[in-house]
Order: sequence, then structure tokens, then C-alpha cells
Amino acid sequence: MFATNEQRLVEILLQCQPGQPRTRGTWEVDHQGTPFILPSIGGITTNIQVGDDAFGWEGDHIEPGVSCTADTHKPYEHPNVTVQVLTCVGNTATIVSGEAKGATGVVIGHHGGSEHIIIDFPSEAKEKMTYSDTIMIRSRGQGLKLTDFPVVTLFNLDPSLLKKMAIRVGPDGVLEVPVTTVVPAYCMGSGIGSAHVAKGDYDIVTSDEDAVREFGIDKIRFGDFVALLDHDNRFGRAYRKGAITIGIVVHSDCREAGHGPGVTTVMTCATPGIRPVIDPKANIADLLGIGTMLKGQRLS
Repeated sequence: MFATNEQRLVEILLQCQPGQPRTRGTWEVDHQGTPFILPSIGGITTNIQVGDDAFGWEGDHIEPGVSCTADTHKPYEHPNVTVQVLTCVGNTATIVSGEAKGATGVVIGHHGGSEHIIIDFPSEAKEKMTYSDTIMIRSRGQGLKLTDFPVVTLFNLDPSLLKKMAIRVGPDGVLEVPVTTVVPAYCMGSGIGSAHVAKGDYDIVTSDEDAVREFGIDKIRFGDFVALLDHDNRFGRAYRKGAITIGIVVHSDCREAGHGPGVTTVMTCATPGIRPVIDPKANIADLLGIGTMLKGQRLS
């Protein structure tokens, strides 16, 4: 395994609760000009887990699992901003109140705009949850470094998940990272230009059907690790030829123009220091045995 600074990371407990589903309360319009009223961001989504398809749902920006916030009334203020920035993909979350008390889940990423942390819990736990339940996240990961690969920057990644990603060093010294899908730069949309990637996500645009088919974007699942070509995320989300970013898919395809499956950044390099390697099982559900791998599991 690669040398890291894992032993120097700070571990902090963060508190949140399920965030109520949100709607604008009126018609929205898709990229073809068709109005729609459908489920969207937020909520305890009982029939969708990490590992499920990110396409084909009668919804827009659907967040799988449980969407969580520290304060739904102040999404861009303390303490919600702290929860957003310090929570990392792969962190453990535990329900500490209510009928589902004691159930554990895994953070799969954050969604910008809604300012939600998205956590995968077993189906049985979700059926017992309420929107007043308290969830504690064991936060660790921001500041994680690959000490022998200084050109590669990590964000939002729990070191325990990093160890399971089957990353290897190629014969030319380049890091080979398993992903399910490679996405060209011109397919990235909403979220480009953000000042940093320690919270939120950005979207793979799916309004061009030919590009979607060509790159297999419509095969993406919630929790897939994907490679974003020519995108440098070190100091925000920006185009840079030769750069590469690795992220995880956190919400569904979208009907609005400029949107599509959302990606939370976990790894980026301004030079070709990362090489994506296609692996259909490069999904957090497969790596950790959660989500679709646990459908039907009962709480003990």
C-alpha cells in the first residue's frame, strides 16, 4: 500500500440529521422545454441505494440513501458548512436516537446547492428513521496525502476507503485508479468554477444523447468512481489539458439543462499523474459491501 499521512489526520465527531425532501413548489423545465413536477433532492429515500442505477428514475437530482444536514434552515452557515467540509467519503455514520438507533451507514459524498451529506444506510434502518433522528459521523480524511506522490491531491476521502480502491503504480510510475467510466471535459457542467471542492459536487451533463451513449454515461451507478478528463480540481473546478480528476457519483441524472449525475471529488492531478483503468466494480457498494449488496438485510 502507498505511504500516507494517515496517522496525522484529525478525527472529529460531527452531528447531523436527515434533511426533509425539497421542492420549488412549481413547474420545472427540462432541457427540451418540457415542464415537470417530480421528486428531487433530500429525504430518506427508501427504495434507492448506493449501487443502483443513476439513470431511469422518475425524479431529478435524486440523492440515494439518506440526505443529511446539520441545520436545514441555515445550509450555508455554521454548523452545516463544517459538516459539509469535514465529512469525507467512506466515513462511518451511526444513528444515535429513535427506533433505528445503533444502525451504521457510510458517507458517499456531498451535494452542492442542497448542501446535503449523503449517507447509505441499510434498508431496514431507513424504514425506521424519522427526520428528527440524530446521526453522528466519525469524520476523518481532509488533509490526507499520498506522501510519495505529491503531484496528486486528495479531497473528501477516508483513508480506510483509499486502501480498498485497488490503486496501483504503473510501470511508468503513474497511479492507475480503477473507475467505471471516463468522462470527457466537455461533458462537465453545473458546479464548474467553484472556489474549492471540499464540499459540494459538479454534474456530468447528459443533454447530448450521442455523447451519453459514446462514453457509456447512461450506465453509471450511484457510488461509481469515475474519471473526469482534463479537469483540475486542486483549487476549484477548472479545465486544464492533461489534468485528471477522480470522483464518486452522488446523485441521479437530471432533466434540467447543464445538469446530470453529480460527482464529489476525491482525487485530482494537474498533470497526467493518474491513469484511469476501467473496472465495472469500481463502486463503493462493491468495495465496502454496502448498498445494493445489502438489500433485504435486517437490523440485528
